[in-house]
Amino acid sequence: MGSTIGLMPIKHAEISVGETVPWPIYDEQGHLLMASGVKVETQNQLNSLLEHGYCNPDAMWDTIPSKLTPVSRPVSAQSSPAASTPAPAQESNKDTLMELDSVRWNVGETLYLQVHDNVATRYTVKLIGFVKNMSILVTAPTIDGRSVIVRDGQTFIVRAFPGKRAYAFSASAIKSVYTPHAYLHITYPKQVRCSTIRQGSRASVKIIASVTIGDPEQTAAATLGDLSMGGASGVIKKSLGKKGDVGIIKFKVSAAGNDEYLTLNFILRSQAPTENGLEFRHGFEFVDVSAQSKLILSAFVHQTLAEMD
Repeated sequence: MGSTIGLMPIKHAEISVGETVPWPIYDEQGHLLMASGVKVETQNQLNSLLEHGYCNPDAMWDTIPSKLTPVSRPVSAQSSPAASTPAPAQESNKDTLMELDSVRWNVGETLYLQVHDNVATRYTVKLIGFVKNMSILVTAPTIDGRSVIVRDGQTFIVRAFPGKRAYAFSASAIKSVYTPHAYLHITYPKQVRCSTIRQGSRASVKIIASVTIGDPEQTAAATLGDLSMGGASGVIKKSLGKKGDVGIIKFKVSAAGNDEYLTLNFILRSQAPTENGLEFRHGFEFVDVSAQSKLILSAFVHQTLAEMD
């Protein structure tokens, strides 16, 4: 796998001695430590997994119910966004309001700040910590590596999307701190909104891709209009290949603040003229996707869906 990009640390409540792990566990280099279905035999083994173990949020999500209920229980002074456990789950068609203390975020979690009165302006920051009921501490917003000026009282929509849950809340800047290191205090919300991003969810995008297909091979540029973990739909100026053909698609996405280049195998599942009759819409099903590419796709699709919310 190569690294922990897109992986998340496992939590104590998720595995225990005498139980089998429901998903693969990797080390910090992305190497498999324990396969799914293997039993944790000893406390020392458990301690090692908790210290060094990471899991794929997509695999982990399949073992967790899809919706959370509102939380109103009191939270102890020792609980935190990084350490407390989520509320019980049940099916619901609506977003859920949760106490921030019930959300399991880790120090270093990526958060996205969208300026409330200028929605096109967005910053990627990292969670540093919090002062309970007072403020959340994040790294200073930057553009091209330079800190931006954030005025006191400036409001943001804050989003995060660990695994297949998307979180959002409103917050205001309390104070920018510049020494010894630049960081920002934002207001501590009483509740955050949580929604579930399902496996088949398709994100609306506008991405230029290179598509190679057919025998003999043909290559053309495609404009992708939607993207999911399982495939994409793209418009090409000419009819390319035929239904059932296999090919390769290449495109770039920005996931968690990094540009990532994907090269994916696909099967052409559909092809039809567009409404204007001048172009052709192609449906691609991704196949044999590597673990690393799945993590990048997951991060990008979830981020895009969360920002569309």
